Amino acid sequence: MNPDDKSLFLDAMEDVQPLKHCADVHWHPARNTRAPQHIDTLQLDNFLTTGFLDILPLDTPLEFRREGLQTGVVDKLRTGKYSQQASLSLLRQPVEQCRQLLFRFVHQARQDGLRNLLIIHGKGREDNSHANIVRSYLARWLTEFDDVQAFCAAQPRHGGNGACYVSLRKSAEAKQENWERHAKRSR
Repeated sequence: MNPDDKSLFLDAMEDVQPLKHCADVHWHPARNTRAPQHIDTLQLDNFLTTGFLDILPLDTPLEFRREGLQTGVVDKLRTGKYSQQASLSLLRQPVEQCRQLLFRFVHQARQDGLRNLLIIHGKGREDNSHANIVRSYLARWLTEFDDVQAFCAAQPRHGGNGACYVSLRKSAEAKQENWERHAKRSR
């Protein structure tokens, strides 16, 4: 790099600030997945509730399934057969920050056309531990997203009871692609 190029670069970078590391979010690119297109989630209203919470006992499995979802889809989700396209760690985060991070994460995943997510919430040893409170809120919050079809506890290799798999609804584009792929096969 010649001195003029270096000077131009330094001038251009003068007011750049490093990004703050606020959460452990990982996007796992897949073969047919587009690169994340970051949206301004500040414009979206976070509808996730924070009111009274029924604490889930530790021995109660984290599970949810929308009506009409095929049993085979839930079974594959439960056994970890879907590849995880993105993950979010909520470990040791305050509840309100977990709420904000989850809201942005699910909206970003939906915007990017992702379907299978892993959320790490941690394991608690007692029902009133912080990790179990986050887990209990997570169970409530995920049901508040219309795009969440199902969730369940992860396999031990992905965090076991300290994490959960989340399945999002297929986007309209993905449905169209799927329809076209199957239409070509039946000809």
